[in-house]
Amino acid sequence: MIAGPLQVVDSFLLDYHLGHVLVLGLVLTTLGAVPLGSRQLVALNTIAFGLLFMLTPVTVMPSVYLFLGMALLVVGPIVYVTGR
Repeated sequence: MIAGPLQVVDSFLLDYHLGHVLVLGLVLTTLGAVPLGSRQLVALNTIAFGLLFMLTPVTVMPSVYLFLGMALLVVGPIVYVTGR
């Protein structure tokens, strides 16, 4: 039997979880902020995603992303202070 288009999309999306979506969002927003030349903007982006990783329940993504959130919350303020 031929799978419908929604089944193909569903089978593709089953391999991903919220942690993957947040990492993709972090990468895309950081790449979007870098050309602006503001380290403080990149730092605020890093802090915001660090909070998102920390506040997202562990039941919807693996706990390794919690540690990524902790690291982002440590690195973000350091980058903010060193920015102009």
